Amino acid sequence: MVKDKSKFIVGCEEWFSFPDLGIPSIKARIDSGAKTSSIHAFNIQKFRRDGQGWVSFEVHPLQKDRKTTIRCESPVIDKRTVKSSSGIAETRYVISATIKVGIEEWDIELTLANRDSMGYRMLLGREAMNGRMLVDPAISFCLGEVATKTLHEHYGRKQHKSSGLKIALLANDQNLYSNQRILEAGEERGHEMLFLDIKQCYMKIDVDEPEAHYRGGKVLDDLDGIITRIRPGATVYGCALTRQFESMGIYTINSSSAITQSRDKLFSLQLLLKNGISIPTTGFANSPIDTNDLIDMVGGTPVIVKLLEGTQGHGVVLAETRKAAESVINAFKTVKANLLVQKFIKEAKNKDLRCFVIDGKVVAAIQREAAPGEFRANLHQGGTASVVKITPKEKELAIKSAKTLGLKVAGVDIIRSKNGPLLLEVNPSPGLEGIETATGKDIASMIITSIEKKLGWKRELAIESWKNK
Repeated sequence: MVKDKSKFIVGCEEWFSFPDLGIPSIKARIDSGAKTSSIHAFNIQKFRRDGQGWVSFEVHPLQKDRKTTIRCESPVIDKRTVKSSSGIAETRYVISATIKVGIEEWDIELTLANRDSMGYRMLLGREAMNGRMLVDPAISFCLGEVATKTLHEHYGRKQHKSSGLKIALLANDQNLYSNQRILEAGEERGHEMLFLDIKQCYMKIDVDEPEAHYRGGKVLDDLDGIITRIRPGATVYGCALTRQFESMGIYTINSSSAITQSRDKLFSLQLLLKNGISIPTTGFANSPIDTNDLIDMVGGTPVIVKLLEGTQGHGVVLAETRKAAESVINAFKTVKANLLVQKFIKEAKNKDLRCFVIDGKVVAAIQREAAPGEFRANLHQGGTASVVKITPKEKELAIKSAKTLGLKVAGVDIIRSKNGPLLLEVNPSPGLEGIETATGKDIASMIITSIEKKLGWKRELAIESWKNK
């Protein structure tokens, strides 16, 4: 350990331990620009012990590892409003813990925050460094590295024990970020999680004993809940499976009827308009003969031309001139496609808002900006995402849109116009990666919590252990 006038030098990242919390090794980012220190925490629960406020929480101590979990308890010393690196202010519990590195140890304050979507499980701020450290940001691990073998000795590889609900995720690709996050979040909260590939499911249609089977003949009759994440191309069969589970008395977080009507662009927009929700002026047609009239009814060019069956930016074209619009529409005619022509909102500057709605609340929102040369703000095509504060009108529009279509979980896309917010689309299977990364929020756990509330499930194991102390 190198010292300079009683201060030791640290790099931009270092390994520390918290003996009192039972955390033998955790890698921290050293950030002198941050005032407070924070540690990754989830499943945070407050309780009282001997008349004092305590907090119980769980930690993933290793980066890119949501399987390894340490459960901690500590007295609460404060609650503070802290602004995260993404600019979002949130109220966090504050605890005091002894931090140790080599022979050095001292007490620091830690705020508890979910850092799953961030690079480091811990951040060491300047309050914890004062009078003790000098920072050299050009180097790492001045105080020594922790070998992988040592980490395995510290944490081992314990098998997860389920004590909660049995929840299935009905989707097409288990390896997608969103699906992985939901499965991991459910396991973290003590549930048995099962991935069901839509293509591997089949049904027995019977009035007395309806059944759903999975590959190998497994009967799916012991599930508590289903999370439906059905891609557009699998809507018909995916919704048929969802209806089958509903007929078996299994709770589905998004119902078959809600998914069906939200995936039908024409019907969903008509339904939304009927309920007073504003959208850009839109024309629908089935291979129209009078192309010019279709363009004129939305106010002329520039216009957006979309295939009704398109998704994630595919089958969406900006036609800036009448000639270009006619060419695109005529091209769609040749394949006898149903299409949509929509007024282009120039003042939106190729940006839109994605509001994530769960149980009638906007739990997170981001602004998406199109990649250079593109007009559509799509993260799948090089767009960027940033945290945004939405207005009360935008929040009301997002909540009302999801409610109108009957969706418990929805991604609501809104565009800002000179006449106020306009609805673009409602997605019943919104992706999590962009919004979790931008906001730092654990959206996957919020989805699991929604099922827990609906089914009346509570985490009781930890509470019992407190009562026995």
